Amino acid sequence: MPQILSQPESRTAEIKPLCVDLDGTLVKSDTLIDSLLVLTRTHPFILLRLPGQILRGKAAFKAIVTDHVALDVAHLPYNRKLLQFLQKEHSQGREIYLTTGADARLAQRVADHLGVFREVLASDGTHNLTGTRKLASLRDRFGAGAFVYIGNDTPDLPVMAGAAESMVANPSRRLRMKLRAQGITPSQAFEERREPLRSLIKALRPHQWAKNLLILLPPLLAHNHSVRLLSAALLAFFCFCCVASGTYMFNDLLDIETDRRNPKKRFRPFASGDLSPAAGLAAIVLLLTLGFAAAQFLPAAFSFWLLLYLGSTLLYSFYLKRIALIDVIVLSALYTLRLLAGGAAANTPISHWLAGFAIFLFLSLAIVKRFAELENLRLTGMQLKNDRGYLMSDIEQIRAFGTASAFAAVVVFANYISGPDVTALYHHSPRLWLIVPCMVLWLCRVWLLASRGELNEDPVAFALTDGASLAMGGAVLAIVLLAM
Repeated sequence: MPQILSQPESRTAEIKPLCVDLDGTLVKSDTLIDSLLVLTRTHPFILLRLPGQILRGKAAFKAIVTDHVALDVAHLPYNRKLLQFLQKEHSQGREIYLTTGADARLAQRVADHLGVFREVLASDGTHNLTGTRKLASLRDRFGAGAFVYIGNDTPDLPVMAGAAESMVANPSRRLRMKLRAQGITPSQAFEERREPLRSLIKALRPHQWAKNLLILLPPLLAHNHSVRLLSAALLAFFCFCCVASGTYMFNDLLDIETDRRNPKKRFRPFASGDLSPAAGLAAIVLLLTLGFAAAQFLPAAFSFWLLLYLGSTLLYSFYLKRIALIDVIVLSALYTLRLLAGGAAANTPISHWLAGFAIFLFLSLAIVKRFAELENLRLTGMQLKNDRGYLMSDIEQIRAFGTASAFAAVVVFANYISGPDVTALYHHSPRLWLIVPCMVLWLCRVWLLASRGELNEDPVAFALTDGASLAMGGAVLAIVLLAM
């Protein structure tokens, strides 16, 4: 049986005990789903054995998951409005009980962390404390209609109907409808969740689609401006945006607990509990289906590169991103892969010089992202969570790798614009040399900001919002037009 937490016994007899649900109510997410996502990332092979355990019952299944995953209760996405209300009631001497279908060990850890609950009533590995079973348990504990209950979804409906007073926290649409049908009016509502469509759009990371513009470069750099080829390139861009967004969402689901510990990433839709994993999985399936269905209208070679991109990003999400140096090499390769895919879609092979330039440039950008993460942690004095394979002592060596790669990209670009292919395409090709100082200035500026701890995001996303970067990009475009 869960232990009883210490609490003063002073409370007026008229105040009924307050019983609070956990999943979707006190916490905006579902702790069982969160635990399964953590298990998928940390012990995927154990996850494969779990379906057979469901036959033992839902309570036993929850207990088995809790055996393998110790969810970080300190960083769960709590409903702050509800939590403030509970803290106020607790300070006034009211008895508050955590009554949940979650496993008792997990629920007890939540109660110990928050310190407002007198007792925990939860699933014990044999009995799943939800619905009518939860109602019976509360009646046995307090008597019929002698408690107040706070819930969020239809499984809470029997308990709310049997309570003296009911409240809701982020109630589902189904619960609202059924409460209305039964004439139950909650006395209070604790709403703290962003609009689902807005959260879904944020989870897609549309700002990252700028990386997929690389797909358009092969036909543009080859000066092949036929409508057919440009249409093919745009369709390829659409396919990559769909698949990339699907992989971003999948990565966010796997990193849900890690993101909650990060001061910025904790506001991501899945980490914050604003978007459910079920909605995310449905969106992932839809996005991947759209991407690969549209790819059927392009050459088969493009589908190969798209499939390779998907496989590489999944492998990166599961494993490779935790291996130092391998992670940044994979990231840079994914950029180059976009160029190859664009060339395949438009039947326009890319120059080996362009491929080499892309590898060195994007390797530098991938490294600067890792460098900035370490430097920002060092400057703020935060503890390094070593889930990326890097140590704080690696900073100077990482800086050396990244800056060397940046200048290697400049050298390769200088050789590229001096080649016969480029001189044949541009009437004033020597003017392209004006791009070199723009590149040097931008790359040095990015590394300088990172060294100062002022680069707080992906360098590509930074470039899209930084005025100086946009100005240099405009200058490069103007130089290209003058060279033509």
